[in-house]
Amino acid sequence: MAASITEVTDTNFQAEVLEADTPVLVDFWAPWCGPCRMVAPVLEEMAGERDDLKIVKLNVDDNPSTAMNYSIASIPTIARFEGGQVTQQAVGALPKNQLSAQLGL
Repeated sequence: MAASITEVTDTNFQAEVLEADTPVLVDFWAPWCGPCRMVAPVLEEMAGERDDLKIVKLNVDDNPSTAMNYSIASIPTIARFEGGQVTQQAVGALPKNQLSAQLGL
């Protein structure tokens, strides 16, 4: 079973996401965002099902540099990173099947 979702910050984003050996989904979110809270259980479920994928959360309010680097204009934005690059991205609180399809999972 996969590890639970962890928080990343501007400080550890490079090591946790860009230098990861496996694909990483980054949930760009904020505590005040209703749709972000709606997508959280979907990501938790995916984290429990996939051990070939790392899922992390980045609070855009607390970590504005990383959010700006990736031009995050709307949240939730879930970005798939492989080899240090964004390969796919989904915006909004999508059902699990649509989220998986948009992220190529």
